[in-house]
Amino acid sequence: MNGKPAGRRTCLYPTDQLERIVDDMARRAAGLLTGRTQVAIVGILRRGAPLADRLHERLRERWGLADCLRLDLAIKRYADDLTLIHPDTRLTENPAHASLDLTGLTVLVVDDVMYHGHSMLRAVQYLAGKQPAELRTVVLVDRGVARLPVRTDIAGVRLDVAPTDIIECNVPPYEATFKIDLLQPG
Repeated sequence: MNGKPAGRRTCLYPTDQLERIVDDMARRAAGLLTGRTQVAIVGILRRGAPLADRLHERLRERWGLADCLRLDLAIKRYADDLTLIHPDTRLTENPAHASLDLTGLTVLVVDDVMYHGHSMLRAVQYLAGKQPAELRTVVLVDRGVARLPVRTDIAGVRLDVAPTDIIECNVPPYEATFKIDLLQPG
């Protein structure tokens, strides 16, 4: 099935519902950003990056947030993916970010799924070292089982599913259709 794990898939949120969810996430982000003039939106690669683009577009078009720094972070192991490829979560620093100064900025860190929190915690640790005024976390799906000291400030949806089940966020350009599936391996 196109390199995806086998099992039974159920679409939980189709494109039209997800677009409304992202609209609501942008509305809530705008509330957090009221009065802030210096903002950075950081996407966690892979799927957090196009989600950050969607959020940024809505904040610009509907809430007037035009002058915003937009960048992405590459974090390996994708610890919130149940297939643990690497033994620890590693952030690969883009050489262009080495001298990045976030002093005084409010930073929104965007990812697709918050599971145990490894990826988000690593991103927040890295960005905190860049001295932002404030760090906020945004995820499309919060599974509600984070084991690390990281929380979501904005979650599109919270899905309480069995530990063996997998939430698949399908986000263009990585997938053809914007949707959330529940995968029950088996």
